[in-house]
Amino acid sequence: MANMENLDAKIEQLLNVEKQMRLAGEIVGTRKAAIDILQLCFEAKAWKTLNDQIVVLSKRRGQLKQAVTAMVQQAMQYIDETPDIETRIELIKTLNSVSAGKIYVEIERARLVKKLAKIKEEQGLIAEAADLMQEIAVETFGAMAKTEKIAFILEQVRLCLDRQDYVRAQILSRKISPRVFDIDASKKRKSPKKVIIWS
Repeated sequence: MANMENLDAKIEQLLNVEKQMRLAGEIVGTRKAAIDILQLCFEAKAWKTLNDQIVVLSKRRGQLKQAVTAMVQQAMQYIDETPDIETRIELIKTLNSVSAGKIYVEIERARLVKKLAKIKEEQGLIAEAADLMQEIAVETFGAMAKTEKIAFILEQVRLCLDRQDYVRAQILSRKISPRVFDIDASKKRKSPKKVIIWS
C-alpha cells in the first residue's frame, strides 16, 4: 500500500512538471515528463494506473502532439510485457482510444488494431477480428511504408475470407495493384552479379 502511495506521489510531482512544461510550450520537457510517468507505472506493474495516466495525459488541455505520440509509442513497448491477456487487451484499447482520430499517430493505431485483431482471432472471434481490421483504411496513410500497407490489406483480405465475406475480400484486394507483386518477383529473379577478381 505504501508503494502505491509512493507511486501516486511521484506521479503527482511529474504531472506538475508536465503541466509547467506544456504551458511553456516545451516539447522535450513535456514529452520526457509524460514518458517518465508511464515508465514509473510500468516499473511498479501498476497497469490500471498506467491506463489511467495515458488517458489523463492525452486529454490535458493543449496537450502537445509530440507528447501524445511519444506516450503511445512508449506504451506500445509494454504490450508484450503485460502479465495476462485481459491486461494486454485493456492496454491496447486504451492506446487505441487515445490515438483514434489523430493523424499523427495513425500508423501506431493501425498496428494496435492489428495486435487486437490477432488476439481476437486467437480467441476464435474471427468476425470481431475482421470488423476491427475493416476500421482502418491504411491506403490513405501517407507516412506508412508501402510494404506495411500491403501486409495490412492482405491481412484484412485474409480475415474476410476466413469469415466467408467474399464480396468485401474482393473490394479490399482491389486496393493492391497486382504490379506490386511483379516488381518484387523481378527483383528476386535477378542473378547475383558476378565478381571478377583479377589475379
